[in-house]
Amino acid sequence: MAVEATAPGKMILFGEHSVVYKGPAVVLAIDRRAKVVADKRDDKRIYIDAEDLGFSGYFEEDIYYPVTGKAWRGRNLAALNIAAKKTMGHLGVDSGLSLMVRSMIPIAVGLGSSAAVCVATVAAVSELFEGGLTREKVSELSFEGEKVIHGMPSGVDNNVATFGGVMRYERGAGFERFKLEKVPHFVIGNTRRKRSTRMMVEGVKELRDRNTSVVDAIIDAISAVSKDGFDALMKGDGPRTGELMNINHGLLSALGVSTSELDTLVYAARREGALGAKLTGAGGGGCMIALVEEACLGVVEKTIRRYRGQSIRVDPTDEGVVARRL
Repeated sequence: MAVEATAPGKMILFGEHSVVYKGPAVVLAIDRRAKVVADKRDDKRIYIDAEDLGFSGYFEEDIYYPVTGKAWRGRNLAALNIAAKKTMGHLGVDSGLSLMVRSMIPIAVGLGSSAAVCVATVAAVSELFEGGLTREKVSELSFEGEKVIHGMPSGVDNNVATFGGVMRYERGAGFERFKLEKVPHFVIGNTRRKRSTRMMVEGVKELRDRNTSVVDAIIDAISAVSKDGFDALMKGDGPRTGELMNINHGLLSALGVSTSELDTLVYAARREGALGAKLTGAGGGGCMIALVEEACLGVVEKTIRRYRGQSIRVDPTDEGVVARRL
């Protein structure tokens, strides 16, 4: 009997780049989800159907064999192979798997697509073999898949995808999860320009090495904005949250991580009544987010599309990973 698991994507509201050095990042799970359907196989292959992305294939002894699409696409699926194998290893299971992956989360634009798929994979495999894994263990095992893609990520994305809600993360202090009393509305503007988080983080580090005192002052300011922004968000103070988002975007631009496409969408959203708008994630492409009152949602979406962005209306969600038998 097959099992389906889904997990949410995420957006960073405050604290990009500063979190590498000091202060919190404020991250929200969003109601765009990735789905993985898992079933047992008679052989030892891990077959992955990602046809909505244009490719599929299988792993045998960790070697990828394409069925549709090019062989290099195996890089995109290696994280799922590792997540599934680590989960079966933890459960003491030796089996082949068929995994069907479908996602409402755009890939490689900073919305946590890979983490959502890894978390859904672990949860689906656990349910398939009646493993009864805790959410903490699901997050831990999915992190092994995330490392295949990102090297040594912070763990924010897999935690948010597992638990949902609002996550406050600070290096050295770990994760805290919160629920919102008042749920705000957001519009995401996707520039469709892919980027590498690792490269953007390295670029900020190099800038800091050349201009330490100046960049440290910017990082201090982003950290302060992130703390105040978290307080405003939890109080349901939309105008204050939006104002701090605008300040945060300006500081990130000063670090050189915004782009002309992101700036165009940010300022267009503000002109159409968004309470605040900023890039989300590492920058260099990817997405911006706009905090929007309900009456302005349609016009903000329209203006993002007018400037050639993909508009995605989202709300924060408390629902983390969910698995069920089909």
